[in-house]
Amino acid sequence: MKKHSYRLSVIFLTLLICAFSAFSSAASTAETSAAVQTTEAEIGQNTAAAPADTGSNEQTRSQGPDDPSGFVLITDVIPEAILEVRYYSEYNFVGSRIDGYEEPVILITREAAAALRKAADELKHMGYRFRIFDGYRPQMAVDHFVRWAQDPQDTKMKKYFYPEIDKELLFSQGYIAKQSGHSRGSTLDLTIFDDATGKDLDMGGPFDYFGKLSHPSYTDTLTKEQISNRMLLRNVMVSAGFRPLREEWWHFTLENEPYPETYFTFPVNSQPVTHDFF
Repeated sequence: MKKHSYRLSVIFLTLLICAFSAFSSAASTAETSAAVQTTEAEIGQNTAAAPADTGSNEQTRSQGPDDPSGFVLITDVIPEAILEVRYYSEYNFVGSRIDGYEEPVILITREAAAALRKAADELKHMGYRFRIFDGYRPQMAVDHFVRWAQDPQDTKMKKYFYPEIDKELLFSQGYIAKQSGHSRGSTLDLTIFDDATGKDLDMGGPFDYFGKLSHPSYTDTLTKEQISNRMLLRNVMVSAGFRPLREEWWHFTLENEPYPETYFTFPVNSQPVTHDFF
């Protein structure tokens, strides 16, 4: 009898252990499933919260020579810049307003504007800012220059801009050409303005002067201060990604210009240009 009772006790204990194990396993499985569901829910929430990449940050690009979509007003990017749009005025080597300059504004490609902003920030720390004479130049303006250069009788501005050179030599010496890098939209003519003195830094020669005096490498009659000022402009622009021109101390082109083969034709005005640079 005792032996039989002992066997029953063992069987009951075994059944109890098995039942407990089964219950524990089921509970563990339920917890794991719940954890997985929670993790999936969190992932779903995080995925839903992340904005989709719609390409809205991609910069607008010009699609042809008459499309200004890839251009901005330089003052939208560098509001502190001083504009002296010479070709909108009559004070230039031609002596009249140049074709295509409909407003006294300066346009430039988005990429060139971003690079120039870096240069402007560097100057700002020194108490300087840019005075900008020209940026994008439409092909119709270049055509105007060519017509003027082909008229040997029109020399009314010679004493101001090309006293040392015969007008007939402007083509052969590279001062006038049938195409200009400015028409590609990433070239600027500019100098440095000193806020402390209220004057431009002395570069030893004026903008748009046709002659060796304008060559960045020229030093014969320049003072140390004038040479230093030219080097400051050059270094700031080169550091920002621009390359200089060997004939003109004021002329710089973005090294990686976005439209190296396109000569744009739309006029210079503020109407078709986007103002949402940032």
